[in-house]
Amino acid sequence: MKRLPPLPSLHTFLVVARCCNFTRAAELLHITQGAVSRQIAGLESHLGYRLFQRQARGLSLTPEGRELFPRIEHIFGLIEDAVDQVGERRQALQLKAPTCITRWLLPRLMQWQRERPDVPVELTTTIAHGVDFRHEGFDAAVVYGVHPDDSMQVHHLFDEQLTPVCSRSLLEAPQPLERFSDLEKHMLLHPTLGEQDWGQWLKAAGVRLSNLGKGQHFDTMDLAMTVASQGSGVAMGDWALIGEDLSAGRLVTPFDLKVRTGAAYYFVYPNRTAPSPHLQQLLDWLLIQAAQR
Repeated sequence: MKRLPPLPSLHTFLVVARCCNFTRAAELLHITQGAVSRQIAGLESHLGYRLFQRQARGLSLTPEGRELFPRIEHIFGLIEDAVDQVGERRQALQLKAPTCITRWLLPRLMQWQRERPDVPVELTTTIAHGVDFRHEGFDAAVVYGVHPDDSMQVHHLFDEQLTPVCSRSLLEAPQPLERFSDLEKHMLLHPTLGEQDWGQWLKAAGVRLSNLGKGQHFDTMDLAMTVASQGSGVAMGDWALIGEDLSAGRLVTPFDLKVRTGAAYYFVYPNRTAPSPHLQQLLDWLLIQAAQR
């Protein structure tokens, strides 16, 4: 088996061939000019032919050097691509999201991992609705609220639309849920410690309920909808987030009225850097998913 030339010598040849100057090549390689000259001389000795013509004004490639150069350049390009691709596969995208969107986001991230196992995503959930990229080491985040400020690149996913949700068993119980006023006979489940979500929807419905302040309060909308799916009351849900629950029959919507609150969900990433190819691919995929919900 023929012994291959040393890889460092081939890399030195590539650098010298690009600039045709030993001094400049030494600067780029961070070695001495004498080391460059010795590596090229050793490579020529190994190959059995000259690679450069030494001239008064510098160097030029010999016919053999010109033939070898693009092939070595291609080989080192393949090595660089392989190293980059393996490194990208091992480095998971760090994504932050509020717990209120997990009912929509988690099933889609699981589908993403099935389709793109080469682009892992690590999700951190929080009750906070925003992100501060100056102090948090995330590649991107999903945030909830009004349109974020100009310190981030912002992509709109969907608007919040409030509508009551409950289990089918509650809908089929002796107490009817046919008119808005029928809510008076059921436990109201509040997705926050306040009552603003129910208050907004009831105002749009034109209904006043005496039991508004007597319901059960939760820290998150996700928890309120989980309790509602167990038949314990009627929760205020977000139409944009309950598609999976409706399809699976865990929840139903007793009324058609949906109320836009002015808040929305956004995919954001830092303004200071362009998104990596993998982050851009994830963003494009999530935007398609949001449009199809």
